Amino acid sequence: MKEQVYTLVRSIPAGHVTTYGAIARALGNPGLARAVGNALHQNDDAFHTPCWRVVNAQGRLASNYGLGGPELQRQFLEDDGIEVSPEGFVDLEACGWWFTENN
Repeated sequence: MKEQVYTLVRSIPAGHVTTYGAIARALGNPGLARAVGNALHQNDDAFHTPCWRVVNAQGRLASNYGLGGPELQRQFLEDDGIEVSPEGFVDLEACGWWFTENN
């Protein structure tokens, strides 16, 4: 499953984010959102698998972002052109990427 998650994450274009749940739904099992998060936490190739583009269902950054915490995730998202609120949220309506609609 991990490679399937990484393949989907690699398809998220710069300037967009998706959620753990959207990835789980795209994989055919909406109950796997936590497993998606665990797979991304083990990502050791962030250059090719932009896990910073995945947030929770409310658009909140990962509190335990595996590559250096939420401030590094914020920086990567802002480098992608995504606005992050001071509270650590992105606007899913403005920059959400939903696999079922776009792929």
